[in-house]
Amino acid sequence: MVTGCYIALEGAEGSGKSSQVARLAVELDAVAARETGGTDIGLRIREILHDTTVTNLSYRAEALLTAADRAQHLDQIVSPALRSGRHVVSDRSVYSSLAYQGYGRELPVDQVRQINEWAVGGRWPDLVILLDVRPELLAERMSNRHLDRFERESNEFHRRVLHGFHAMAAADPTHWVVVDGNGNPSRVFAAVRGAVRERLGL
Repeated sequence: MVTGCYIALEGAEGSGKSSQVARLAVELDAVAARETGGTDIGLRIREILHDTTVTNLSYRAEALLTAADRAQHLDQIVSPALRSGRHVVSDRSVYSSLAYQGYGRELPVDQVRQINEWAVGGRWPDLVILLDVRPELLAERMSNRHLDRFERESNEFHRRVLHGFHAMAAADPTHWVVVDGNGNPSRVFAAVRGAVRERLGL
């Protein structure tokens, strides 16, 4: 059975994932997706997760909510598209749960992985592209935005998240590619497009 390829773009807040996902989806005639909030149910979950007035959400509850979003997203968007032969390009994926709730919140990463393995039915991305951007440039980009609950977290939290992404990329070079995201968007896209062509033949 012919199936599509599942590509995820990951990175810190302000790394430029959304614009790169949009361009790559058009280039590949793929389904553009996002996590969290890529479905109607996911949007309701996202409202809780990103609401700055939510101040007492336990870290385990946060991890379970993000897993629930991903379960719905895989069942409703990703898996049907892949089965039909369409490629999927996603702004974040299950790996963000490991980075944010595992490394960032310092929950046991293996436990977060186990929960999410079940949530996504074992369907992890075929290729993960990590947009690597200098912290000072990330801070500059975020300075002009209205920050949500995650974006308002401490510098130390975001440092742990970024470390988590790099640790996962280093541990699984078969599925991960690190792309320099510091240049202009067109130059970054050329690198993203080249990685997809080299790794997946698309």
